[in-house]
Amino acid sequence: MKLIFAGTPAFALPSLEALAKQFEIAAVLTQPDKPQGRKGVLTPSPVKTAALARGIPVLQPVRLREEVSALAACGADLMVTCAYGQILTQEVLDLFPMGVWNVHASLLPAYRGAAPIARAIMDGAAETGVTIMKTEIGLDTGDMLMQERIPIAQEDTCGTLTQKLAALGAKLICEAIPRIARGEIALTKQREGSVCRKVARTQIDFTRPAREVSALIRALSPAPLAYAVCGGLMLNCYHACELPLPEPSTAGMVCTCSPKKGLIVACGEGAVRIPEVQPAGGKRMADTAFASGGKLKEGDCFDKPVL
Repeated sequence: MKLIFAGTPAFALPSLEALAKQFEIAAVLTQPDKPQGRKGVLTPSPVKTAALARGIPVLQPVRLREEVSALAACGADLMVTCAYGQILTQEVLDLFPMGVWNVHASLLPAYRGAAPIARAIMDGAAETGVTIMKTEIGLDTGDMLMQERIPIAQEDTCGTLTQKLAALGAKLICEAIPRIARGEIALTKQREGSVCRKVARTQIDFTRPAREVSALIRALSPAPLAYAVCGGLMLNCYHACELPLPEPSTAGMVCTCSPKKGLIVACGEGAVRIPEVQPAGGKRMADTAFASGGKLKEGDCFDKPVL
């Protein structure tokens, strides 16, 4: 059996690596190299780098419909997509006798579309998972073949949860393809579901309850990040955990900023500790190390976002 694999970010790497050990991958589809950093250096996607290291041919069309003939020439039986980043046309779907199958990082039909992992954390969901679905025209609306759940831990960031789901996705797609090859395809139609938008860099509103503030910070870490502003200081926040607030305090007030206890900020309900921070222009560091710099002190207040 010959496959084509379509994916772009690091989330897709475990699936690519696992499939390459078991099946012949005729080609890899990934997004074009993109400029990164202040100098705008063209940088290949993680999937392109991994594919070239394995000697797998790589296609990077700006528009997939422009490479239909190249895909057809591969003679692949099946395509696997995993966070590829382009909507497939019917012409592309029709190329593969055994279908196109997608590894999606949510329990469909919840969280169709972009940023399903971040949105699940942001919403305070207790669990998430991976769905293997048959791709059709539409945004993550295809019939489902397999699904597996995992809990979202209180300490999970988008980064740590992405790693867990990437590993789970690799396991499931490697279980799914032999079933597909044997014709053991019992599909479940999706009911109506939610579509989630991309996430963006966001200023923290400490008037919200601590559980929401913590969820926002963890959902946007390690990128695009939630940040807080206190006067002329801007602080990127990489992690957060909820804490009780022993005495009433103004939302946004720094309850503690010390080398022993770290950075603790009052919220509309409860408080949060922010154990990993990065001052604008500085390095990412533990809150205890940041506190040693004396840039914040107890009683300082973070600004409320201007709507």
